Amino acid sequence: MKFRPCIDIHNGKVKQIVGGSLADRNNHAEENFVSEQDAGFYARMYRDSGIKGGHIILLNPEGSEYYDADVAQAALALKEYPGGLQIGGGMNCRNAQAFLDMGASHIIVTSYVFKDGIIHYERLDKMVETVGKEHLVLDLSCRKRDGSYYIVTDRWQKFTEEIVTLELLEQLSGYCDEFLIHAVDAEGKAKGIEQPLAELLGRWSGCPITYAGGVGSFEDLEQLRKLGKNRLDVTIGSALDIFGGTMGYTKVLQFLSERDIGDIETIEN
Repeated sequence: MKFRPCIDIHNGKVKQIVGGSLADRNNHAEENFVSEQDAGFYARMYRDSGIKGGHIILLNPEGSEYYDADVAQAALALKEYPGGLQIGGGMNCRNAQAFLDMGASHIIVTSYVFKDGIIHYERLDKMVETVGKEHLVLDLSCRKRDGSYYIVTDRWQKFTEEIVTLELLEQLSGYCDEFLIHAVDAEGKAKGIEQPLAELLGRWSGCPITYAGGVGSFEDLEQLRKLGKNRLDVTIGSALDIFGGTMGYTKVLQFLSERDIGDIETIEN
């Protein structure tokens, strides 16, 4: 299990929000933390710590009065850490190359591919053709309904008809380098992980998966490691001290570094 840092940008500011509260109307989100630092500050921190594979998420849609400010913040981060960060939020075939040119290692896509509730494979093929499979991350962030985890789109506001299953992961893994999966209903609450989702994802042994949502303590982190059989990488947002939380950033890095050598078979047994 590796730590994957995040830089969430909303209304031109680095923030931590309650994931399920995000709304396009009035650019609203329930805020846990609004940073006085810009995105470049966090990118430098992650670069200096030697952590790769974190993600920048633009939380305002294209057309929002704040979108250009979000992009400007993202550009600061990518300039500080070229090749070290992924980017998502409104990505499509038209704008993806520009963000790669800014220095993003990967483009994270959801709504462009999961449109009108279903997977549009022609769009997925086009995105792979545009950026290359090796530069594509599919965001399968999900919310629980009727006992299953449904992929949600449009800043986590709309349910699709697609359920996160091992079969779906296998089906989509041929198109991407990694998966990013937020447990949306736990996101930003730091009150525990979505255990059934973590257990499901822990049964996947294909391309890397980064799990985000609900980690609020080192006990949560250890539980995720065990349920995920040490296969899942993890993002922690609101709970980190660098975002106003109680979990020390350097302590998290040390905790995971000490356990990264753990044997998956030992955890399984």
